[in-house]
Amino acid sequence: MRLRALLILSGLAVSAAACATVEPPVPAAAAGGSGAPQPVAGYDWFYNADDDAARLAYGLAESDDLKLGFDCRRGAGRLEVVAIADKGAKFEIVVEAGGETARLAASAEPSQLNDGVILTAEAATGEPVFQRFRRVGWMALWRDGEREAYAPHPGSAPNIERFFAFCG
Repeated sequence: MRLRALLILSGLAVSAAACATVEPPVPAAAAGGSGAPQPVAGYDWFYNADDDAARLAYGLAESDDLKLGFDCRRGAGRLEVVAIADKGAKFEIVVEAGGETARLAASAEPSQLNDGVILTAEAATGEPVFQRFRRVGWMALWRDGEREAYAPHPGSAPNIERFFAFCG
């Protein structure tokens, strides 16, 4: 699975047309008046499915700037969670959605995309944090004590539910 995660992230980077420079995702503290984080220009949730596998990834379009990704097999009810981290990071992925949090024990391997590592963890789609993600439409990733909230743009928001419906 780790090799698959590396290939997935590398494949997304290779298929990119060009790198773009934009502001990094803003912390949730910069959210609008509703309390929900706001989308960041250029960054979004991208969904891709084929016959038996699907991927939902948050990053910058047409670049190798990926923050968080989920992969699953059709109807499996399980996710592979992939995040990019700095070298020396704890071997865990901490995600949050609408007040629910999960700490996922992860494995790490060197990233071929940057100087960091690729963290990979497994989880059930039914875990409260993922069910809340489906309802609120955004997810945050904690890195080095900092919270990065990832909100979809309106046109891509339905992709979150599509992904989880596919995964089961």
